[in-house]
Amino acid sequence: MEGVIIEGRSLAETPTWSVASVTTVMVFVGLLVERSIYRFGKWLKKTRRKALYAALEKIKEELMLLGLISLLLGQWASWISEICVNSTLFSSQFYLCSEKDYDIIENILVTNSFSFPNDSVIPPEGINTPSHGCGEGREPFVSYEGVQQLHRFLFVLGITHVLYSCIAVGLAMIKIYSWRKWENQVSVVAAKGFQEARSKVMRRQSTFVFHHTSHPWSRSRVLIWMLCFVRQFGSSIQKSDYLALRLGFITNHKLPLSYNFHKYMVRSMEDEFHGIVGISWPLWGYAIVCIFINIHGLNIYFWLSFIPAILVMLVGTKLQHIVSSLALEVEEQKGTSVGNQVKPRDNLFWFGKPEILLRLIQFISFQNAFEMATYIWSLVKSLPLTLLKNYVLLII
Repeated sequence: MEGVIIEGRSLAETPTWSVASVTTVMVFVGLLVERSIYRFGKWLKKTRRKALYAALEKIKEELMLLGLISLLLGQWASWISEICVNSTLFSSQFYLCSEKDYDIIENILVTNSFSFPNDSVIPPEGINTPSHGCGEGREPFVSYEGVQQLHRFLFVLGITHVLYSCIAVGLAMIKIYSWRKWENQVSVVAAKGFQEARSKVMRRQSTFVFHHTSHPWSRSRVLIWMLCFVRQFGSSIQKSDYLALRLGFITNHKLPLSYNFHKYMVRSMEDEFHGIVGISWPLWGYAIVCIFINIHGLNIYFWLSFIPAILVMLVGTKLQHIVSSLALEVEEQKGTSVGNQVKPRDNLFWFGKPEILLRLIQFISFQNAFEMATYIWSLVKSLPLTLLKNYVLLII
């Protein structure tokens, strides 16, 4: 639905210097990206970050899959557009835009067509003007321009998802490395003596228990969820939380107080990144379903845009509830928290499976990338009348 068809020279009629220039730019950009990824992977292997290197390999697999899809769509576009079916199979019910929106776009295109004085430019004669060789009563299964637009959309989706994955990994690593100063402080105290270090950590644990159990709502099984929902908008992890969880981990695994818990956290997070990045087949299936049901009148993308926000708040509330549950367990064991440690374990998570949170985070990242790719594609293809007329979607 470009509206304007511009006739151009074939490759044989194009000067060699212009063809060579375009090829040079494409090869340079491709080699720049490929060498950058290679050197980054080499650095990860050199620094023995095996989990991050595995995550990088998944990103490379995603790029390779997208490249293959792009190649197939580019080469098969003409063949797909030559598949003809009866026009009766096409119903306006399954269009992105309503007939009213098509009339508005058609009027805009016809008005703009008078501004082209060049004879080589063919003005549009209407949205539904047939430009195929299927004959009367038959239409292409997907038009050539439709395949090209799908090609561009999948390309934007892949790039957007890769960027979202990298940003998520970067922000998580920045957050984790901000806790290193607390680990260094404990290490300095642990070097002075066992008793001094243990007493200081115990005082921090008392602060941790008081912070999470002092509110009256923390005693109620229902109101505590509301309290955790509000707390997630504050500081996610405080120093007392980190030291209490550190002490619980060290005690449960019978490790010395000088153990570097921060390094373990970094390694664990790097392992989890491997499960977050990449587009799995259920996510591809979800994207296909969204494309199928994205018909005019449903505003499906508007309603889907609420899912990431709801899931983020749900995950944040659950994590806060886990921390509060650990604090309540310590307080219930004894009147004071001295001598008792928190006991992190898997059964505090949904169905005793922490990986459910990872799957939700992966889905949130993909959904955000999908929404952003749709928005960018709509702007590039000049379709704000149909896909972006709900301005609240832009705010979300």
